[in-house]
Amino acid sequence: MEKFCIAHMYPDLMNLYGDRGNLICLQKRLEWYGFSCKIASVYLGDRLDFEQIDMIFMGGGSDREQGLVYSDLVSKSDQLFAQIESGLPMLCICGAYQLLGAYYQSYDGQTMQGLDFFDFYTQGRQDRLIGNILLESEIDGVVTTLVGFENHGGRTYFRDTALQPLGKVVAGYGNNGEDRNEGMRYRNLIGTYLHGPLLPKNPLLADFFIKSMAARKGVEINRSIDNSIEHIAHEQVRKMILSAKKG
Repeated sequence: MEKFCIAHMYPDLMNLYGDRGNLICLQKRLEWYGFSCKIASVYLGDRLDFEQIDMIFMGGGSDREQGLVYSDLVSKSDQLFAQIESGLPMLCICGAYQLLGAYYQSYDGQTMQGLDFFDFYTQGRQDRLIGNILLESEIDGVVTTLVGFENHGGRTYFRDTALQPLGKVVAGYGNNGEDRNEGMRYRNLIGTYLHGPLLPKNPLLADFFIKSMAARKGVEINRSIDNSIEHIAHEQVRKMILSAKKG
């Protein structure tokens, strides 16, 4: 049985909104496809063994936690970005997404440097963008909808207009509540503000990561799985959001 390993970055610091559910979803779906999946926790000071890692996941954290994580990640940044360039799948939620940019400036004017992998920045505000969100997105050549929940004070702005968002906002706020962009994607990396967790309600996106892991490992997926329950859950949330928007 082929084994996959997903690195859960800083689970003690970057897990404000229960986003670990994304890992449980990926692990279970890999099992349904006939593989095994290990979740490896990575803490401050730990070495990243990219020979053993098939995907990286990092959730959201407070400003203090993000500062600690930045100090640890900056020493790994060159190696990490090289892996992203080579197609390593990576899912970054909220604070982890913000860390990929140039900087985060809090509402009281304090600036925290980012890894500067991509040319965007985040401006903190006192009022938060909270609620259910619906996106239109293209995943593996298929135009689809993504549903989730957002809760963030930061407003993220692309300075590089060539950056690709995860999707366009149909209902909700997205990166900043202004330009209808939500999240970003680059090769097999996705950064997003969607909590919830995201992947159980969006099986197409979950399988994007699984197919990316398998392709990078040279493994074929020979099974199909029944997504009928996941599609029902997705449709219920999608219709609820659209109904609330019309109301």
